[in-house]
This record gives sequence, structure tokens and C-alpha cells, in this order.
Amino acid sequence: MTQYRLRVGFGYGVVATIAMSVLMLLALISGTSPMPQPIPKAIVAQLLGSGLPTPLLMGLTIALHLGYGGLFGALLARGVRPVTTGTGLTLGVGLWVLMQVAFLPFLGWGLFGTAITPTISVATLILHLTYGGVLGWALDRDTATAKDASTTTAD
Repeated sequence: MTQYRLRVGFGYGVVATIAMSVLMLLALISGTSPMPQPIPKAIVAQLLGSGLPTPLLMGLTIALHLGYGGLFGALLARGVRPVTTGTGLTLGVGLWVLMQVAFLPFLGWGLFGTAITPTISVATLILHLTYGGVLGWALDRDTATAKDASTTTAD
């Protein structure tokens, strides 16, 4: 059961990361994003240097972002019972705070992105609530489906 919860959590974490990434990319493409570039891309460029070939930079960025989202999905699925939309949203807020006080200053964007613009904090909160909401909803739904299946097969 533990392996199952880790796999399911990782999978839904990746799905939730894709959901938040789609919103982030739509904001960037439409010009409404307050961020000068996607934060995962900025982190990879900061860690490994901005001279990386674009395909390598983007591949590493996508792998890091999906892996990070999957990891936290697995940790939530394994460590919290029951997982609900509320616990997913709580995780999203916690990850948002971590990003605001650790990663944004690391990038030189300041606490809560204030060295660029304070609206970064609002935009990234929306993205992290999307991640947490999708993750919590999916894991809650998966748990309910598994309970229904076990009740049906026990009859």
C-alpha cells in the first residue's frame, strides 16, 4: 500500500504541476505575468549558468519542475491521511512560502519578489493554490474511488 500511495501521489503531483505550469505559461504568453521568466527556468539557470544550450536548459527545467511537484505529491499522499482538497491547498501555501523566502531571494528577486514587483507574490500564490487544489482534489478522489472499489469487492 505504501508503494501504491507513493506512486499515485507522484503521478498526481506531476499532473498538478502541469496544471500550474499551463497557467504560468498562459500568463507569460499573454504578457500578463509579472515574472521576467518562469521561476523554475531561472533557478536552473542560476544553478548551472545561463550559458546552457536552450534545449538542455528547458529539458532540465521541465524535469526539475515535474520532479519537484511529483515528489511533494508523493510525500503528501504518503504522510497525510486523509488527503483532501484542503490539505492539498495547505501544501500549496507551504510551498509558496518556501519559494518566497528561499528561492526568490536566491534568484535576486527579493523576499516575495519585491525586488522585481510585489505582484509576483500574488501570481505565484495563485499558481501554488492551483497546484495544491488539483493535487488534493485528485488524491481525495482517488482515495474515495479506492474505498468504493474495496467495498464493492468485499460484498
